[in-house]
Amino acid sequence: MDLRSLHYFTVVAEELNITRAAERLNMSQPPLSSQIKNLEEELGAQLFIRGKRHLTMTEAGALLYRRARQLLELSEQTQQEIRSMEGLAGDLNISLVEGRGPYLLARWIAGFRSEYPQVAVHLWNGSGDEVIERVHRGLADLALVAAPYNAELLDGISVGREPWVAMMSKDHPLAREEGELIALEKLVDQPLFIPNRRSRAESLRAWFGEIGREPCIAGDLSNYIDAVALAEQNAGICIYPMTTYSENDLVVKKIITDSARQIEYALVWTRSAHLSEPAEEFINFVRDCMEAERRGTQPYRMPEKEFLPPEDTKYL
Repeated sequence: MDLRSLHYFTVVAEELNITRAAERLNMSQPPLSSQIKNLEEELGAQLFIRGKRHLTMTEAGALLYRRARQLLELSEQTQQEIRSMEGLAGDLNISLVEGRGPYLLARWIAGFRSEYPQVAVHLWNGSGDEVIERVHRGLADLALVAAPYNAELLDGISVGREPWVAMMSKDHPLAREEGELIALEKLVDQPLFIPNRRSRAESLRAWFGEIGREPCIAGDLSNYIDAVALAEQNAGICIYPMTTYSENDLVVKKIITDSARQIEYALVWTRSAHLSEPAEEFINFVRDCMEAERRGTQPYRMPEKEFLPPEDTKYL
């Protein structure tokens, strides 16, 4: 089972049609069919169920597809790192959560690339658990995540914080109330959509427990775009970090108070991993930026509407 066979397999898995896959690979159909058949014989498992018009992936095929994508991506990353060993050039792979993550990261990338223009930055967005898994698997050098994270396996630095808010349609009765704040008590009995990390749901229930109530959880979600879409359509109220950017006139955000909560963002990496030189330099660059921000001399433009909760606000 070599990398070429895995590449052929992934294309067939994505097309689910030998003819289209062969066209995409710029090869004829018989050799491609032979490659897939040989791979099945080597693994001792059927990867596809052959139909008259298309293929259907088996359970074994689905497993191989996931692993093959990871192996091919890791192979490409390894080649790029080896090519860049003669100097600070090459690639920096960062996985990150959506919401505020891209805005935080964009500030640093702009400054970092001005100093190291030969470093190409590759970003991958996903849920918190997916982002961290990519770091553990070596598919990303660094990750920008929302705390908490496993400090025994990951090292990291705090890079930002923001309040938790209630996002709702502009037509929701609570949206019409005056002010930019909303008491937690007013969210009781409202259908709520919350982030899908298990630790987050447990913390949110404990938060409502402080006022002796139980939240009415209508569902969960993994990214900021889903939260905005659900709120816009009045499907429920989304409890989510503020993420003050990406304004939407159809959505109203109110900072939750009584009691308020904030979220912390961190740049993390695997403790046991040998970091590439671009990754190490990027970490140092971010540390310098954070120190400059504390001194009020940050090298990047701060958003005009950025809101920071009081430092003694509890974390969720």
